[in-house]
Amino acid sequence: MVVGEDGERLAASLTDRLDAVTFADLTTEQVTARLIDAVVDWAGERGWRVYRRAASVLPLPPPMSAQQSVLDVACARPDGPPVVVEVDHGTRRRTWEKLVAEADAGRIVLWLRWGTGRFTAPPPPIRMVTCEVSRRPDPTGQGRVHSRSPRADRLPPEHSAVRVDAVAAVELPLPLSGSPDAGA
Repeated sequence: MVVGEDGERLAASLTDRLDAVTFADLTTEQVTARLIDAVVDWAGERGWRVYRRAASVLPLPPPMSAQQSVLDVACARPDGPPVVVEVDHGTRRRTWEKLVAEADAGRIVLWLRWGTGRFTAPPPPIRMVTCEVSRRPDPTGQGRVHSRSPRADRLPPEHSAVRVDAVAAVELPLPLSGSPDAGA
């Protein structure tokens, strides 16, 4: 299998897994932890070795350049290149640099972005997996809290802008005489 196709398949699989993740009134840190747990479960179900806070190939910037950056989740697979997953609610150039370095090292890179839905696409070969959540002010006045409803409870997507009256009328056949609908 081609690595690009494998990455797309894995991104779609993780997206499907995240559709089942729900929560209510969690802090930013709690949402990130919940999503990392979901990624770990997803990878573990595939029989992969899973590492939390795994060392990245990219060193930290000075003055800590003797240390490595860390990845939220890294997975060793017996049947393909390693998979790394970074979970974020924001966009930072440093994250892109780290993930591009991971891809250059031969890993399949998935970037799980969560938030209200304004996601900036990363540069290839990073594959973005999105997880939309709602947010509101924390009732205790401590910032914001985030929630995610089951997929069936979410609002449907916006549909096309085609006006209903612009659709051609379709003539339906009249019922045949003697049919139950005739004369109704």
